[in-house]
Amino acid sequence: MRLDLHIHTTASDGSWSPEAVVRGAADGGLDVIAITDHDTCAAVAAAQLAAGSENLQVIPAIEISSTHDRHDVHVLGYFVDPGASAIVAHAERAALRREERMREMLELLRRQGIEVPFSAVEDAAGPDRVVIGRPHLARALVADGHATSVWDAFDRLIGDDAEAFVPTHVLDPVGAVELVLAGGGVPVWAHPPAELVDAFLPALKAAGLRGLEVYRPRSRRTEVLRLESICRTAGLFMTGGSDWHNPDAGAALGDFHVSAREIEAFLEAVGI
Repeated sequence: MRLDLHIHTTASDGSWSPEAVVRGAADGGLDVIAITDHDTCAAVAAAQLAAGSENLQVIPAIEISSTHDRHDVHVLGYFVDPGASAIVAHAERAALRREERMREMLELLRRQGIEVPFSAVEDAAGPDRVVIGRPHLARALVADGHATSVWDAFDRLIGDDAEAFVPTHVLDPVGAVELVLAGGGVPVWAHPPAELVDAFLPALKAAGLRGLEVYRPRSRRTEVLRLESICRTAGLFMTGGSDWHNPDAGAALGDFHVSAREIEAFLEAVGI
């Protein structure tokens, strides 16, 4: 079984529609995927409908944004109920906060002499987006000639250490875990930063965290081994995913996958 448990669509900051993601995943030989858009489950139903004509299972999921001391901490929620009142209310709050944050970042860029109208970011996001994010701003910066690529935009202008960076500030990390649980899901820490794991893990586990995203395309072997050891010691699930947004980075859906053996405990717990 080939799985990718971290994929984005046009509902957040991916460049492919839910239907295109399903086709790409099937063409790439994947058996199970999770649609994990930022702060919304808006693409889940369309992806599951499209998967009906493919030999593919789509897990309903979400990636919850949270912030601690200017650090973004993301929590994946697997098997959440997209219609749960807590999830719906969060999606509404997050959409408003993300637009507010974007305007704050545009103002910080303007102070640096870089003028990008909010409408340009909306155009870059496209008509299907539900929430707006930095990749949309990066595309607008490229389109207006302020950056040579999305990667360049992040490196110089809007990355976590850049002058124009503004944290999302929707929830704190414990609140993100609690939200996933309120939505009936299984909370897993997405791409946990090495420098934060030791300090944050006790509080997140006490709040109900069930796992860590251990397996990722560009992770060093030493990082994987450390996270595997932490999961075994703490009694946490291991999961993995590509965090796929678009093919521009040169990777197709299916180029990265995790095996059932690698995430066996998670699959047993959720009944796959």
